[in-house]
Amino acid sequence: MGIVLNQSLKNTIITYIGFAIGGINTIYLYPVFLGATFYGLTNYVTSSANVIMPLFAIGMQNTLVKFYSQYKTDEERSRFLSFTVLFPLLLIIPLLLMGLVFYDEILIFLSKKNAIVKNYIWLIPFIGICMAYFEIFYAWLRVHMHSVFGNFIKEVGLRTASLLLLMAVYYNWITVEGFVYATAVVYLLALLVTMFYAFSIQKPNFQFTIPINTKDILTYTFYIILSGSVANLLLDGDKMILNQYMNIENIAFYSVATYIALVISVPSRAMHQIVYPITAKLMHENNHDEMDILYKKTSINLQVVGGYVMLGIFVNINMLYEMVPKEYAGGILVVFMIGLSKYFDLILGNNNAIIFNTKYYRMVLFLGVVLVVLTVVLNMIFIPLFGIIGSAFATLLSITLYSVAKLLFVVKRLHLYPFTMQTVYSIVLTFVLFVAFYFWEFPFNPFISIVLKSIVLTIAYVYLNYKFVISIEINNVIDTVLKKLKLMKQ
Repeated sequence: MGIVLNQSLKNTIITYIGFAIGGINTIYLYPVFLGATFYGLTNYVTSSANVIMPLFAIGMQNTLVKFYSQYKTDEERSRFLSFTVLFPLLLIIPLLLMGLVFYDEILIFLSKKNAIVKNYIWLIPFIGICMAYFEIFYAWLRVHMHSVFGNFIKEVGLRTASLLLLMAVYYNWITVEGFVYATAVVYLLALLVTMFYAFSIQKPNFQFTIPINTKDILTYTFYIILSGSVANLLLDGDKMILNQYMNIENIAFYSVATYIALVISVPSRAMHQIVYPITAKLMHENNHDEMDILYKKTSINLQVVGGYVMLGIFVNINMLYEMVPKEYAGGILVVFMIGLSKYFDLILGNNNAIIFNTKYYRMVLFLGVVLVVLTVVLNMIFIPLFGIIGSAFATLLSITLYSVAKLLFVVKRLHLYPFTMQTVYSIVLTFVLFVAFYFWEFPFNPFISIVLKSIVLTIAYVYLNYKFVISIEINNVIDTVLKKLKLMKQ
């Protein structure tokens, strides 16, 4: 776990820095500087781009990670890298041509409720292509064990650029309309920077040839497209559907709540970057015992870290919403619903990485497609009835069912088990601390109250997790820190 802990720690720190910057943007700057309308518009454009991104990437980012380690010579690897970069163009070009042919029909459909989106529709495929190739070159870096740089660009770089653009809006250097277009330029710059860094790690030698195992690659790629589409639709599809039923300002209210809840998934995102290639290697070698150990370790470690983040959000949520405009307050229940769904997905550890590297992945991906249909149907039912609360409930139900299905699949088919008794202890401990901390507040300024309660919560959470040895790895890290601080004997 050495390289996993090393790069996961760096990725976690980077990701949390990015989320902190994003939190400033989301809670303070977007609502005030852009206003609900253009904040909702910006979120709609980027969320829609994220939903169609898997089609543009054709799953090449996952395919690259899965198959790269199987090639033994530099020539084979070079041919494969060329293939992953050039092959997506075979789908991107026809999709863009179809978009041009049916542009008017698409425009009418997407802007029937909110006419303001009409002038910005073309930004969706542009950003989607930038996202797709960013992920491909990010995967290029990950297979060479250079995950930190790409993670920095994705988590910190993009959000810092948004912060600077928001400041530019504040000082009237750009308009709110210009902000939306500038956001698209930022995604293009992120792609270019990552691409050139990837080329510096592994010099490209582009050639119009196909790998020797093209059939296996294409079969895997087809199902990965389904997988990526499922994941992104579950993440951002609700915002697209909200645009069809509600005024675009509601996307802004919903986005603030979901962003707060998404902080819970940060540890998983950070660890996934480096665990995925290691999982692919263990699965390729059919090393069941090591895989089972890794599965359990990622599960409990993510549960401990993610549980702490979830607690910090849930017990402070009322004070947190004191600091945003009052019209956003209806999103508190959304935070709880989305947060619980992310926590459950978190404790499954590297479940996704395991599934995508087995011969059985087809069945689960088709199940994911069924659940996406369920998500769309549930959103169409609950949004007209309950607004953004209905959308959150639809997402909670869909993601929970999908997570349960994946868990049962890995347990039944592969005989890999993520949970131990420590899992139960962690859940009980988290619930007890939630009850203990949620129902009281410090009678101070909301920011000061959040800081003070978080300090007390951190002390209690770390002490109890350490005392009951919920995670051996995390206890070892704490011991190392204590020894360096000379608070524990060597």
